[in-house]
Amino acid sequence: MTTYTAWYMTIASIIHGQFITFGFACTPLYFVWEKFIGMHDTRNIYLRALVRMAVVIPIWFLAIIFPFFAPINSAVGALLVSFTVYIIPTLAHMLIYIKGSTRQNAAEKLPFFIPSWTVMYIFNAFVLVWVLVVGFGFGGYASTTNIMKQINTFGLFAKCYQCKPSTPPPLPTPPHEH
Repeated sequence: MTTYTAWYMTIASIIHGQFITFGFACTPLYFVWEKFIGMHDTRNIYLRALVRMAVVIPIWFLAIIFPFFAPINSAVGALLVSFTVYIIPTLAHMLIYIKGSTRQNAAEKLPFFIPSWTVMYIFNAFVLVWVLVVGFGFGGYASTTNIMKQINTFGLFAKCYQCKPSTPPPLPTPPHEH
């Protein structure tokens, strides 16, 4: 396998992953849109694809006009996903099972490799602190500074995506007086 073949396979797999991710991310929007316009019971796949273009085209347009859509996406991941996927469920689990009676009446018991609720609380506290510091803290800081850097470099709506910033012409040298 040549270097170029590996490079093209890598690019193809990245593009393939982007299409799958886009489909997964937009599926709830598709369902809401189809329900809103009354097309959710249609079996015709071509008609549904045509209807879904009303969701896809505005998203594509937003991705094109914002030259730094990926940093915005990473900020959303660091700031929102950290809370909705890790922090809120972990905190809810800790608050629900804080009482001994709740732990005894739990529908699901602890797994065999966790010997006590104290170990579970230590594990939950570790996950909570880790995600708060690393995911929300460092990730939020890094993605926010990346957005600010790109806004300062390219402007809010750049004419050229990820182009090198133009350097100003050199200042004329003042004439030497003797």
